[in-house]
Amino acid sequence: MAKTPIGLEPVVGSLTPSKKREYRVTNRLQEGKRPLYAVVFNFIDSRYFNVFATVGGNRVTVYQCLDGGVIAVLQSYVDEDKDESFYTISWACNIDGTPFVVAGGINGIIRVIDASNEKIHKSFVGHGDSINEIRTQPLKPSLIVSASKDESVRLWNVHTGICILIFAGAGGHRNEVLSVDFHPSDIHRIASCGMDNTVKIWSMKEFWTYVEKSFTWTDLPSKFPTKYVQFPIFLASVHSNYVDCSRWLGDFILSKSVDNEIVLWEPKMKEQSPGEGTADILQKYPVPECDIWFIKFSCDFHYNAAAIGNREGKIYVWELQSSPPVLIARLSHAQSKSPIRQTATSFDGSTILSCCEDGTIWRWDAVPTD
Repeated sequence: MAKTPIGLEPVVGSLTPSKKREYRVTNRLQEGKRPLYAVVFNFIDSRYFNVFATVGGNRVTVYQCLDGGVIAVLQSYVDEDKDESFYTISWACNIDGTPFVVAGGINGIIRVIDASNEKIHKSFVGHGDSINEIRTQPLKPSLIVSASKDESVRLWNVHTGICILIFAGAGGHRNEVLSVDFHPSDIHRIASCGMDNTVKIWSMKEFWTYVEKSFTWTDLPSKFPTKYVQFPIFLASVHSNYVDCSRWLGDFILSKSVDNEIVLWEPKMKEQSPGEGTADILQKYPVPECDIWFIKFSCDFHYNAAAIGNREGKIYVWELQSSPPVLIARLSHAQSKSPIRQTATSFDGSTILSCCEDGTIWRWDAVPTD
């Protein structure tokens, strides 16, 4: 278990906004009555950088951000099971470039929806409980990873429908897995975190032949020799409570718990003894009134900024490439009072979306500077 060394004090950001960038509300949509748990821009395909998707209840909706604050509805998919409640969504694509939206939730089934014809391309059954997060491998966007209440993380190929690897077992999570993320440049690494208060880093390096095999497999997906990865290469207890969102920032990790802050830390591994090492906490980004779980932050494509909502409907936008941390903006509106479950930051950071417990979507746009 990684320990935090004594004497290295993390740098804590000030909550006084720098006003480096100002944002204003340009749109507010009421999607329905049910809570919206996830919103995400499509960073997979440059043709669709202004397209985003939301999930709430048994519905997946695809929108486009147009100029002047306009939000156009492009597609809506309603799951056949009216008791389904989707918690997460991610963009992926087939090997021919067809865009997919991938959603999962309370039923534990992953729906891969072909956005070109609005039909289900595949349904993945395998998780034993609800799915809390799905993420897409940016370098190979037909690979997705899912984090589940069943204490496992699974790697899937959306092209062939194969479950390639299951990260669980002796060294796995001991409670719900709430978040998972692919390393941006090291294709073999993922990080996961959850209700056991830990963040784990896993390597797929020695199993990579199975990943390659999943693209050419022609037999039934159920006959694929799915491998269990039982031991992470690193384990850290940076937080003393549930960890519900973690993202790589280069080789560093940004993670948040219910402690009203996002923490930036560096995993320092011991090559000789896998799983051990230290976690150097470098910076802290305070987020007031962010003490309920299942609130997820988002970053722009180049990881210049992170946006996170809180339980009172406010958004904090932090600059990620500065030390000490700089609060770019604090966004609030008299009518935005509901907990923000997730934000989505556009490719260049100029638009920030939030999806809320009360079924609303808010759009904030950067005010142009003269």
